[in-house]
Amino acid sequence: MSQFDDVSVVKKANVYFDGRCVSHTVLFPDGGRKSVGVILPGAPLTFNTGAPEVMELTDGRCRVRLPGASDWRTLGAGQSFEVPADSRFDIEALETLHYVCHFG
Repeated sequence: MSQFDDVSVVKKANVYFDGRCVSHTVLFPDGGRKSVGVILPGAPLTFNTGAPEVMELTDGRCRVRLPGASDWRTLGAGQSFEVPADSRFDIEALETLHYVCHFG
């Protein structure tokens, strides 16, 4: 799916790591929430999660180190990864990375 229909978008962006990651929250009629964003290439970033997340990569490439793992995985457009609630993960964008984060 290349777009979300019949949704609301929060106008103010979520800006992290001095602008290296920028996303917008998308609200669905059923109460669901996702974020759509971009991570710029550079040093690895560490994110903390509150809810379980599935990160769907829509363009670009990255390296990810998931909770409990010591090795990095390289992923690209069309792939995704899951992160449990109340954890943290490391991600390094190797190219400008476009993503959709599915919460819950």
